[in-house]
Amino acid sequence: MVQCRLILENGTIAEGTGFGYGKTVYGEVVFNTGMAGYQECLTDPSYRGQILIMSHPVIGNYGVNDRFKESPRVQVTGLAVRELCRNVSPMYGGKCLDDYLQEEGVPGITELDTRSLVIGIREKGVLRGAITFDEDPDEVLAKVRDMKYPSERNLVAEVSTKNILRYENEGKKKVALIDCGVKASIINELRKRFSVVQVPYDVDLSFFRDEELDGIFISNGPGDPSHPEMLNTTVRTIKAIKDDYPMMGICLGNQLLALAFGGRTYKMKFGHRGVNQPVRHNGQVFITSQNHGYAVDMDSLDGTGFVADHININDGTVDGMKHTELPIMSVQYHPEARSGPQDTTYLFDEFVGMLEEKR
Repeated sequence: MVQCRLILENGTIAEGTGFGYGKTVYGEVVFNTGMAGYQECLTDPSYRGQILIMSHPVIGNYGVNDRFKESPRVQVTGLAVRELCRNVSPMYGGKCLDDYLQEEGVPGITELDTRSLVIGIREKGVLRGAITFDEDPDEVLAKVRDMKYPSERNLVAEVSTKNILRYENEGKKKVALIDCGVKASIINELRKRFSVVQVPYDVDLSFFRDEELDGIFISNGPGDPSHPEMLNTTVRTIKAIKDDYPMMGICLGNQLLALAFGGRTYKMKFGHRGVNQPVRHNGQVFITSQNHGYAVDMDSLDGTGFVADHININDGTVDGMKHTELPIMSVQYHPEARSGPQDTTYLFDEFVGMLEEKR
């Protein structure tokens, strides 16, 4: 057993047992309330720069399998759990989470009171922190308090594709996917319905002039949507083409659309990360999967042409928008349902309908 510590900027030092790759890492400490889906979380690019606490008490019981990956690598900076299951069910292949994180070069810590840690984050808000194995805790705490928040980096640039990728689907309409850190399951949902051209977040505007396209899709991703480099690339591009194509955005894509039309975003106290967030839309309640630490300011939508037509029942935040004149819609949650409920996968079909109407 390897002694390990999770150290938070408020002075909390939680001692536990290390697993995965034994190195000290720094990040923003967040939590996810899902009972399952830990591998989807680990590989979700939206977690870039973050140390993830899983609130469910036992993690790793069904092992690791490539089919649950949302990107080619683990994206979280580190993982914290109450109990790591080492006796893995063979149902999904039997690979241990400990071995997986070792291979990926990512540290983990177990045997923590994750309940008290989650309560602390809910009360105080998201904190900077570190997972450390053998460094002096006082020195690590000083570094934690001096570190910049990961969102001050352009995290999208770290996870977006560097090349234009094409997925042909004969006879289907063609959609440009602006990749801000897209999950594999979103690509899969789009490929079922369209020919897809996946482009970098900062693709030159000339691409949209030269390519014959039927629609635009803006993906999920990490970090602050109002980061200067995002405003000067993706947001500027959306502004330039907003009148030309039907558009749909998910998660970060929802926030970038709001910014492009003159709205504002803000950092939430501890965000929404889990698979049971209730959302009201058109008189119905849907249970949704969510992973975001920023939100669209409801009041800032006045005059943008957008109306908030999806509302989070728990706290009243904007969980989706629709433009009153243009064929543009977006949601803050994840209708691809990996992991999570499949209540809202129909939204991809609504996007198909938007393109058909534009014909």
